[in-house]
Amino acid sequence: MTHSPPFLDEPTDTREAIMKATYHALCKHGYSDLTIQRIGDEFEKSKSLLYHHYDSKDELLLDFLEFMLDRLEERVPAHREGGADDHIEEIVDRSFGIGASATDLEFSQALVELRAQAAHDEDYREYFTRSDQFVRKHIAHTIRSGIEQDLFQPVDPRETAALFQVVFIGTMTQRVTNDDDTIEDAHAAFERYVRECLLESED
Repeated sequence: MTHSPPFLDEPTDTREAIMKATYHALCKHGYSDLTIQRIGDEFEKSKSLLYHHYDSKDELLLDFLEFMLDRLEERVPAHREGGADDHIEEIVDRSFGIGASATDLEFSQALVELRAQAAHDEDYREYFTRSDQFVRKHIAHTIRSGIEQDLFQPVDPRETAALFQVVFIGTMTQRVTNDDDTIEDAHAAFERYVRECLLESED
């Protein structure tokens, strides 16, 4: 699954304004070169507010990730109109498109850096565990709906959702760390998997 461009509207409160500034600073500098000072450069209000609310860069970034997850949960409907087959194809296309634009690539690079922190930081690990669980739950729900609609083969929704997620995380990591055409080859192969192993045959 991919994210829609955040912060299209003006912030409605101080926290949203801080989150918007964090997003833009993260896209510009990535995790390694990010500082609260650089976030403050993107913040339209007093920089002292940042130091009042957050003691460190990581405390701010973890709050930013929580904010983004809350927005994702609000925007993903529990029930979606239309066939599950169309929705699963949309998920595949949008997920393999992560990082295709310059701005999206910058944010994807930052997300990969943040996910890497989970290897040694329990707070980041806990966040990404919950975020991944939410994504898997949504994909599994879509697959169950497709089975009930006789659009999908009777696969295991939980296992299939896990496969989708691992493919998508690998896609994002590959996109931001490699310049070859692996993504295009993987996209074609995964679309073939969806057609042959998930979608019901029309024959």
